[in-house]
Amino acid sequence: MNSILQTERLTLRPWETKDLLECIEMNLDKEVMKYFPAILTKKQTIEFYDRVQKHFLENGFGLYVVENTIAQEFLGYTGFMIANFEASFTPCVEIGWRFKKQYWGKGYATEAAKACLQYGFDKLGFDKIYSFTATPNIKSENVMKRIGMIKTGTFSHPKIYKEHVLNLHVIYETEKII
Repeated sequence: MNSILQTERLTLRPWETKDLLECIEMNLDKEVMKYFPAILTKKQTIEFYDRVQKHFLENGFGLYVVENTIAQEFLGYTGFMIANFEASFTPCVEIGWRFKKQYWGKGYATEAAKACLQYGFDKLGFDKIYSFTATPNIKSENVMKRIGMIKTGTFSHPKIYKEHVLNLHVIYETEKII
């Protein structure tokens, strides 16, 4: 296994083909995808996987698989993508996460995201990292707070129509401490 990061309980590593089936299952879960406009079909998840792989090739970083170090179970993913939709703060480096629901409430997202932030600043040389989510997604917003990010406002997501309940997003950011 080719790990990028290790925490007390987690391994963050590049994607392997075997992870695709777990990701498809996760993205088909209506509860996991509650704060997205729709679940992702198998085809859409394969396209997502391909985008993640391309992002790694072009940028040298991306979304990392998160697995339990002991059992080596796929829990979800955490990592970085370049957000380039039209907004006042883009393009930017975004930290994001998604976990299978049976692993919610165990601190995995916070643990993985904290490790990623440190890696992003110390190893990847980022100066500023953003995170955002739809305003109803309080659990994800709480992870942003727990990892030390600061809320800097809200914005209307340009890829979600204005009247949609998920259009308004909170935005958080953090900077490298020198």
